Amino acid sequence: MNSLRWEDLPCYTYDDYKRWEGSWELIHGVPYAMSPAPSIKHQMVSNNIAWQLQDKLKGCKKCRALLPVDWRIGDSTVVQPDNLVICHEPNNDAFISKSPKIIFEILSPSSAKKDSIVKFNIYEGEAVDYYIIVNPDDDIAKVYNLKEGKYIKVADARDETFTFILDECAFDFDFSTLWA
Repeated sequence: MNSLRWEDLPCYTYDDYKRWEGSWELIHGVPYAMSPAPSIKHQMVSNNIAWQLQDKLKGCKKCRALLPVDWRIGDSTVVQPDNLVICHEPNNDAFISKSPKIIFEILSPSSAKKDSIVKFNIYEGEAVDYYIIVNPDDDIAKVYNLKEGKYIKVADARDETFTFILDECAFDFDFSTLWA
């Protein structure tokens, strides 16, 4: 009996993805179910990130904080980061197509490996300036900054304040407020 080969698996596209019910991501043609719903702590941490980003970006005319939105990277990859910052005007109401500047992914048991490995590699390859992997179980946020095309971990933040430097603005982000 022959083993299953990658090329034998179905490869879905954005057109397929648009017709699916429920919450999904599509990575290199492979569908990932976004269920079960995030835990209460996951949602609280996400809200705390969103509120702080919204407040910090008030003075920046170009950048804005978003909650999960489709980021269409190509015909076979669509992801929905938990929290993100874009510094461009979206060209579509249904999705963004240009790389965000900052992405926060909040780990859950069902997404930890995907967020830590698969999405890490995607975001690095798509030149997202900052990728923050937030672990609500141990109240640590690993902050990665893109340097010469590779992510370098610049902080394990729990109670620290970190300065994000973007094209048009910079702001201090207080990680201690996430866990309450």
